[in-house]
Amino acid sequence: MASPAAPSAFGRLGFWRGGALLTPELAAAVERLGYGTIWIGGSPAADLALAEQLLDATEHVSIATGIVNIWQSPAAEVAASFHRLERTHPGRFTLGVGIGHREALGDRYQRPYAALVSYLDTLDAESVPAGRRVISALGPRTLALSAERAAGTHPYMTTPAHTRFAREALGPGPLVAPEQRLVPTIDSAAARESARGFLSTYLSLANYRRTLESHGFTAAELDDGATAAAVDALAPHGTPAVLAAAVRGHLEAGADHVCVQLLPAREDPLPALAALAGELDLR
Repeated sequence: MASPAAPSAFGRLGFWRGGALLTPELAAAVERLGYGTIWIGGSPAADLALAEQLLDATEHVSIATGIVNIWQSPAAEVAASFHRLERTHPGRFTLGVGIGHREALGDRYQRPYAALVSYLDTLDAESVPAGRRVISALGPRTLALSAERAAGTHPYMTTPAHTRFAREALGPGPLVAPEQRLVPTIDSAAARESARGFLSTYLSLANYRRTLESHGFTAAELDDGATAAAVDALAPHGTPAVLAAAVRGHLEAGADHVCVQLLPAREDPLPALAALAGELDLR
């Protein structure tokens, strides 16, 4: 049987990137910098082929999905893929799952909490250990589920205020591994332009808006492209020291692991990742 994941297995710092922009060569370079986990963003297919490629190209870094969408990737197929990866790379893959967004799925998005429970039931039946999966959880019910039926939670598009809430909800044991957006430039105007372009989609999605407005933001701060202060809070920019402070904000709020997403997404991430690794003493 696969061994359970522990918070220490993820390392303090990870790298989150859309699957279309991840390559085996990039994964190997990120591993050399000392990052503990590489998160495959978006909605990876049930075959987990990219995860296999990244595992094949690396030696010890963990690979996780952030996240497999339960409406798009059948649980039985995902379970078969999990076991394939476990046979060749035991203990190095964690399955992150989530319910996605009503706006993207329309009428298919019915009773999401019940659908998530059913998905986990199938993973159980297919012998995917609870300790080797995480749930992208924002609200109290899914956070409780992530403590009861997974290793913990991988929240997306949150701030340290939510991380503190998640830690209080889960207690001291389960993993809390939030994603944090960072813009590695001291040019405030350029940084905010890039961040606003990225945030525009997410600020129109009900689950993220509801979460942000429950944890420190007003509707007015998030409307019309968001205020400069809100943009800076959601996607901090600045020197490596400033970016490292944003990561530490989550750790101090109770996160075990923080995975960083660099903006603009298509730029070479390695210089900024190297600088951040130095600031956080990953070596």
